[in-house]
Amino acid sequence: MEHTDLDNRLPEFPRDRLSNVSASVTTGVDVAPKKATFQEVVSSMPLRVKFASLWIVVVVVGAIYAKIDTSWLGGSLPLQDPNFQTNGFDRATGSFGTGEPIEGMSAAHWLGTDAIARDTFARLVHGGWVSLVVVVVSAACGVIIGGFLGSLVGFVRGRTETVIMATVDVILAFPALVLLLALVSIFEVRNLFVISTVIGVLSIPAYTRVARANALAISSRQFVTAARAIGTKPSRILFREVIPNVLPTLLAYAMVAAAFVVVVEGSLSFLGLSVQLPTPTWGNMINQARRDIKLNVAQVIWPSLALSITVLSLNQVGDFFQQRRAVKGSNL
Repeated sequence: MEHTDLDNRLPEFPRDRLSNVSASVTTGVDVAPKKATFQEVVSSMPLRVKFASLWIVVVVVGAIYAKIDTSWLGGSLPLQDPNFQTNGFDRATGSFGTGEPIEGMSAAHWLGTDAIARDTFARLVHGGWVSLVVVVVSAACGVIIGGFLGSLVGFVRGRTETVIMATVDVILAFPALVLLLALVSIFEVRNLFVISTVIGVLSIPAYTRVARANALAISSRQFVTAARAIGTKPSRILFREVIPNVLPTLLAYAMVAAAFVVVVEGSLSFLGLSVQLPTPTWGNMINQARRDIKLNVAQVIWPSLALSITVLSLNQVGDFFQQRRAVKGSNL
């Protein structure tokens, strides 16, 4: 059947306006690679990162174990009370304990005892709980609040970015430790909730800057441009496209930031401005043991080692995931 001139003059049926956009998304370089499994991530870790990860797991499990023993089980688990003076009166037996102050390592006290005959190993394990809570609260505040603010200003730009980033810059202009000391002194009530909240709030600006830098790069990617082209609401783009792609970088940064938070809490404890005594923390253990350093230097070494190895491990694991995220981002 021959086509008439009228047929030749008929306009071509318009194609779906989404076809070009879909092609740019599905055939471009913005296709996300396959997610690695847990076994693949572990196998790709260098040996030092594996040891660092193992140490972090041990500290976390030990801290949770100690907290469950103290708060829920009344000390029934095989871990001594961190505040029990082993040379004091024992109501269970009706006699005084056999422990000695500044005692060396033994089967009864694996890491010895401190100046008032308290078990150093028990205090070391319980001290990890304070650091764990402060790190978790700080990371939660940074990732949730700082991540949202950074993603928002990196995506919408304009006046919103100017106001929020100016506020962030003002907070960052103050020395973090000095500002933290001032806030802790103002509140006067030094409990774990106050310390964690103050450190968490002061962590928000750093996370905001990291999230903003990533949101600026992601906002110019093809899949975001495609979503804008088809008329997707900005709020939907922010929560479905920008924030999910910013989050992995923030989580990797949180590991590195956690090391700094542990040092900050240890510094406050050493200065006597963290949680109230006799709650054990690594910082106040170092502060109390330094007075007897000539009698038994080990009582200073154990909490110092715990603090140093934890900070080093968090840095190693954080650097690994940051590098892994950077390589993955460069392949997109």
